[in-house]
Amino acid sequence: MDILSIAVTLFLIMDPFGNMPIFLSVLDRVPKERRRKVLIRELLLALLIIVVFILGGRYAMSFLGLRQESVSIAGGIILFLIALRMVFPSRETKTEDDIDSEPLLVPLAVPLIAGPSMLAVLLLFASAEVEALVGLLIAAFAAWTATFIVLLSSTFLAGFLSKRGLIAIERLMGMVLVALSVQLFLDGLSAYTR
Repeated sequence: MDILSIAVTLFLIMDPFGNMPIFLSVLDRVPKERRRKVLIRELLLALLIIVVFILGGRYAMSFLGLRQESVSIAGGIILFLIALRMVFPSRETKTEDDIDSEPLLVPLAVPLIAGPSMLAVLLLFASAEVEALVGLLIAAFAAWTATFIVLLSSTFLAGFLSKRGLIAIERLMGMVLVALSVQLFLDGLSAYTR
C-alpha cells in the first residue's frame, strides 16, 4: 500500500465524524474555556500512542511470538465488528456517564482515536519492512492531522452537517471499513495457508 491509501485507511479507522457526537458529549462536561485545551491534549496523547505502536510494533509482535498473519486476521475481525457498529448502530448510545471529571486518556484518546482496531492495523503495517516505517509514520501523521482538524472544528461541523449528515458520513465510512476489514482478514488467511 502507498502512503496515501494507508493514510485514508487510518483516517477511516479513527472515524472522526462518527466520534464527533461522543467528543462533544464528553467535552460538554468540561468548563468551556478548557474544552479546546483538553481536546488538543487528548489528540496529542492519541498521536503519542500511535507513534509508540508504529515504532514498537515489530518488537511487541516478536516478544509475544505473533505472526503477521495472525495480527492481520485479528485486525480484520476487530475492524469488521467496529465497522458493523458504524453501519448498523445500536439504539442505545453509550456515553461515558461515569466520568464526571475532565477526561484524561480515556475515553477520548483511547479507545476512540487510538482504539483496538487502529492499534492492530498499526501492528500489521509496522511489521512490514523497516524502510516502510517512515512512510507509515507520515501516513499516520496525515490521518491524525485530518482527524485533528475535523474534531477541532466539531462544533461548527455538527451544526453544519446536522445529525443526519453525520450519520450518513459515518455509515459510508463504515461500509468502506467493512471492505477493508474483509481484505485484511483474507490477506492474513491466504498468507497463513501458503
